[in-house]
Amino acid sequence: MPRSPGLVDLQVNGFGGVDFNDPAITAADLDRALEAMLATGVTTCLPTLITAHPHQLHERFRALDAAVSQSRLGALMCPGYHLEGPFLNRAPGYHGCHPPEAMTAATPDLVTELERGLARPILMVTLAPERDGALALTKALAAAGKIVAIGHSAADFDQVAAAADAGLSLSTHLGNGLPQSLHKLANPIFAQLAEDRLMAGFIADGIHLHPKALKALIRAKGLGRSILVTDAVVAAAAPIGRYHFAGMAVDLMADGSVRQGEGLLAGSALCLDQAVRNVVAWGIATAEEALAMASRHPLAAIRPALQAHGLALAETQVEWSDDLFAERVRIGHLERRYERGR
Repeated sequence: MPRSPGLVDLQVNGFGGVDFNDPAITAADLDRALEAMLATGVTTCLPTLITAHPHQLHERFRALDAAVSQSRLGALMCPGYHLEGPFLNRAPGYHGCHPPEAMTAATPDLVTELERGLARPILMVTLAPERDGALALTKALAAAGKIVAIGHSAADFDQVAAAADAGLSLSTHLGNGLPQSLHKLANPIFAQLAEDRLMAGFIADGIHLHPKALKALIRAKGLGRSILVTDAVVAAAAPIGRYHFAGMAVDLMADGSVRQGEGLLAGSALCLDQAVRNVVAWGIATAEEALAMASRHPLAAIRPALQAHGLALAETQVEWSDDLFAERVRIGHLERRYERGR
């Protein structure tokens, strides 16, 4: 029976019918989502808020933080938050489902103001290094003990290297948040692959990245620097149908994709244990390697931020079936056992 530490999801916008970007989120909502995540082997996550206007981000962070603080599972599973935007590239193709009209030049003042009064810190910020002020912001965030990641970016080789000099350490979802037409080699994908100081997150759902393309990307980045993420939204672990994500209507389709009305991908419905099973089935990694990419590697990526903020995570362990479904999950004093008819 394979065993691993609990899985760690660095980019999860919602789960099990619950939108973490909803200003009306409650502790009961959050517990429902976290309980569903536990069943997939996830014991630690960074609830992720996407680009919005400052007053909306302020409202959403306050609601999310209150839900985490008042919930049963939040204290165990959510050490802090991931802010994806609004310092992203607003050009078509790069902005993805993020509202471009809410994107701004990079400034530390917004992050400081959003974090003020929260019970838990913003541990990770995704930005585009080419935005005005982004390098100074990267340096300031890194000095404040936060993980700075690149996403929805057109940064070239020199800009990525300069950002890494300033403290950039991670690619949020490498290969996504990009237009369909790019230079064949001198593009943001190769710029991030070539920077050895960056770890990289990959959405292994077979929709955001073709399995064979994912295999090539992970080979180029190296297994030791590769992380599995979900970019899950409200529709993850939920029935096919229409949902609302960060104020947008999105549809979970029969093929498993989550899309806006015009067909644009809007996050994913991927569960992290399915990402593990996928990379094993696609011949990209062994079960041990895949589990590490979903547990030890993301934990290593955020460990500097946890240490800087004096945060200690509870001990975790997951026992897996031979076909990589969680059968027993332990986090601190809490234990769950699952039986599935397979």
